[in-house]
Amino acid sequence: MAVKIKVEKLTKIFGRNPKGVLKKLQKGISKEEILEKTGHAVGINDVSFEVNEGEIFVIMGLSGSGKSTLIRCLNLLNKPTSGQIFFEGKDIVKFNKQELRTFRQNNIAMVFQHFGLFSHKTVVENAAYGLEVKGIAKEERLKISNDILETVGLGGWGEKMPHELSGGMQQRVGLARALANDPDILLMDEPFSALDPLIRRDMQLELLDIQAKVKKTIIFITHDVNEAFKLGDRVAVMKDGQVEQIGTPEEILAEPANEYIEEFIQDIDRSKVVQAKHVMFKPSPLLFNKDGLKVAIKEMKSNGISSIFVVNKERILQGIITIDDTIKAIHENRKLEDIIKQDYFKTDPDTYIQDLIPMATDTKYPIAVVDKNEKLLGITVRASVLAGLVS
Repeated sequence: MAVKIKVEKLTKIFGRNPKGVLKKLQKGISKEEILEKTGHAVGINDVSFEVNEGEIFVIMGLSGSGKSTLIRCLNLLNKPTSGQIFFEGKDIVKFNKQELRTFRQNNIAMVFQHFGLFSHKTVVENAAYGLEVKGIAKEERLKISNDILETVGLGGWGEKMPHELSGGMQQRVGLARALANDPDILLMDEPFSALDPLIRRDMQLELLDIQAKVKKTIIFITHDVNEAFKLGDRVAVMKDGQVEQIGTPEEILAEPANEYIEEFIQDIDRSKVVQAKHVMFKPSPLLFNKDGLKVAIKEMKSNGISSIFVVNKERILQGIITIDDTIKAIHENRKLEDIIKQDYFKTDPDTYIQDLIPMATDTKYPIAVVDKNEKLLGITVRASVLAGLVS
């Protein structure tokens, strides 16, 4: 996977003489001692990471961890004291004013916690503002913006004024405004934290749906561990201006790097993080629809199971049969296709455990995990689903 942005040894110190204080920091003097003795604040210290094209990379941390300072360095709203930020092989820290302006207009966009909409402009005019700044003709920018409003679920709302929209809808306008410029990188600084919990949850799902369509490289800031693990393909956990651990949500849950990470994740709701793909296992044994009933009995007997999934040669799921129905069918001289059942649950690999639990509770059979083409990827059973809550 191609790297979209690369950060190397980035440090940001606030104060009158950051370069002088940097030498003290590099000698190992703590940020607390630096603040006490020099009045300078260390925002971030020696941070390095890469963000892959098309992923949602979440930077998570408590207040004061440096996460917002860091994201503002990525578009140089905060000029780093030291370090490098590479985009397409170029260090943006070294950009001159014109190069930086071009970068901000064409390659990177930011969505803030507070919507920042113009109260005197319509929804579509707000969404088109970045295009207006770029000098795009009115007819073209309104067409682009109306298309983006459709993408974010605001089709038909273009002529409304911001005060006519709910908080969640206003945040979608902010997102549309950022997307209208078609940036390579989308920065999102706690964009949902001002919303009430129900709207916030809806916006998280909406963002995942939008990302499935637009496939942007997104760097998302949050203090909420559940939000981070729900949205992030990978997560960077920050503390005191430094990155403590980077990994997928499952990697961080399985192998926390230190005691701080363990404490940070101890209250996480695993049912909203662990997905079907994490608790499924290889769908073996399987029965192919070309096989006969005696083969089915042999497979179930030798594997100690009372039901088995049936697939075709492309492993497209056809259904399930049980040992009782198979034995009865042999006595009645019936065929495999006569006894295939469809009364089982199936799900996609990204389904969260919280949604699997009702299925696992109600079903007599394993849950089939399939892709969009109905190809059987794996199966999971009640014990695996429940174990996923604690393991």
